[in-house]
Amino acid sequence: MSQDLSPILIRIAEALERLAPQPARDLDFGAARLFRHDPQSGAFLPAPDYPMALDLLVGVDRQKEKFLQNLQRFAEGLPCNDVLLWGVRGTGKSSMAKAAFMAAAKAHPVLKLVEVDRDAVTALPDLFDQLRGRDERFVVLCDDLSFEDGAAAAKALKSALEGGVAGPPENVMFVATSNRRHLMPRDHVEGRGAIAAQEDAEEEISVSDRFGLWLGFPPMDQATYLEAIRGYAQRFGLKVEHLDRRALQWSQLRGSRSGRIAWQFTRDLAGELGVKLTN
Repeated sequence: MSQDLSPILIRIAEALERLAPQPARDLDFGAARLFRHDPQSGAFLPAPDYPMALDLLVGVDRQKEKFLQNLQRFAEGLPCNDVLLWGVRGTGKSSMAKAAFMAAAKAHPVLKLVEVDRDAVTALPDLFDQLRGRDERFVVLCDDLSFEDGAAAAKALKSALEGGVAGPPENVMFVATSNRRHLMPRDHVEGRGAIAAQEDAEEEISVSDRFGLWLGFPPMDQATYLEAIRGYAQRFGLKVEHLDRRALQWSQLRGSRSGRIAWQFTRDLAGELGVKLTN
């Protein structure tokens, strides 16, 4: 009888081991300044330094100044706010956040940036608890945040930002970028009853209210777009005739003007001229 049961008992024990929570990891943030968080394994994966210099981003001087002031206060342990960077796509929200962090981290080695995927928002409360109380100061960045799955993710983010009875971690600042000011998907009401949709909307709008600092990124006008192009060309030594005309033709083909479009034109021009882009 015991011999017949032994294979079954072994399989049960193996299944229980797989279901058991993983032992806490010894976190080591000395390998890099930037990390990506894997919610499945709980690992913090080091990433190379962000290469773009902050002064290459044009047309967002006010946003850079306000963001850097807030980040400086956070680095020094002074009161600061979580930040929502919102606006049209391609205007430099994510690039500014990372470039500003790199500029601040050179003066404050205690700063670390942890990037989280927008689909892992529900894991934020556990992540904040992992980081709480450490000597490092963490900027947790979520790019292109929105609540496509409704209010569940919004509630998890509120829980992380409020911190429950313990309050929010003093050494964590949350930064999110979004194309929408109130983080709601465009098809929010589709397939939902009117009351349920209104309740979800109120839940999600209340999340955006948790961000103390909102920085808007408006569409880029033609003058600013050309200023960006000329700045890139001067920085990387890209000399070509009719630069403005070619840049405008490129934006017309793309149907818009933005910092991203300016950078893509610069990459194409550098490839044409055989010039490597080094910061």
